[in-house]
Amino acid sequence: MPASRRPLIAGNWKMNGLKASAGELAAIAGAYDAALRARLDLLVCPPATLLAAFADTVSGTPVMLGGQDCHPLGSGAHTGDISAEMLKDAGASAVIVGHSERRGDHGEGDAVVKAKAKAAWRAGLLAVVCVGESLEEREAGEAAAVVTRQVRQSIPDGASAATLVVAYEPIWAIGTGRTPTTADVAEIHGTIRRVLTERFGAEGEGMRILYGGSVKPDNAAALLATADVDGALVGGASLKAADFLAIARAAL
Repeated sequence: MPASRRPLIAGNWKMNGLKASAGELAAIAGAYDAALRARLDLLVCPPATLLAAFADTVSGTPVMLGGQDCHPLGSGAHTGDISAEMLKDAGASAVIVGHSERRGDHGEGDAVVKAKAKAAWRAGLLAVVCVGESLEEREAGEAAAVVTRQVRQSIPDGASAATLVVAYEPIWAIGTGRTPTTADVAEIHGTIRRVLTERFGAEGEGMRILYGGSVKPDNAAALLATADVDGALVGGASLKAADFLAIARAAL
C-alpha cells in the first residue's frame, strides 16, 4: 500500500446500539494508542440516534464518527430522513452511502447513491461509497462488470482522495460468515483501482478502497495484506471494542 493511502478501519453498527453502548466506543477510543494513531484511521458509524452523545464520548480523541446514510437534500418535508448537514451538526465527519442493505431494502440505485455522495460533500463529510455484487452476479461471472458500473455511476465528478472512500462489499458475504478468497478480493479491488485511476488520474491512485463482508479478527490480517485493500468496513465485529481493535491491529 502506498504511503499516501493511510489505512482506514471503519465500523458500521447498522441498527444496533443504545446509549449504554457508549462504553464500547469509550473502550475503542481509550485503546487507540500512539502506535495505532501513527499508522491508521478509525471511524465508527453508529445509529443516528447516538451520534451526538457519541461525539461527546470521543471528544478530544482522533476517533472519527460517521452516519450510515443521508438524504440527498439539505432540508425539507422528508419525514424520518436525515440530511448530511444534520449528521455534520451532530458530530459526524463521514457518512456511508450506497450500502447494499440500502440498495436492496430501499431500492436505491446508482443515481440515488451519487446524489447522496454529493450531499455528503456539500456538508463537508467524507463519502464512503459502497459497491458489490450479489451471489447470482458472481456465479454468472459478472462481478467485475457490476462493480465497474457501480463505481462509474455512483461516484460524482470531482472526487478526491480527501473526499471519497470506496468500500467493496460482496453482498453474499455480508453477515453470512462467508468471505471471498484473497485472490477474488485482489481482483475486484484491482478493478476498482483501474476505474478510479482511469477517471481521476493520480488522484484515483490515492483513494482508499476498503473491503467489507464478514471481516473478523481471524481473517483480517490476510484481507488487509491483500493488494489494493486499504482498510476494512466492519459490520458485526465492530460492535465489540475487543474485536474491532483486533482488526485494527491486524493492519499494522
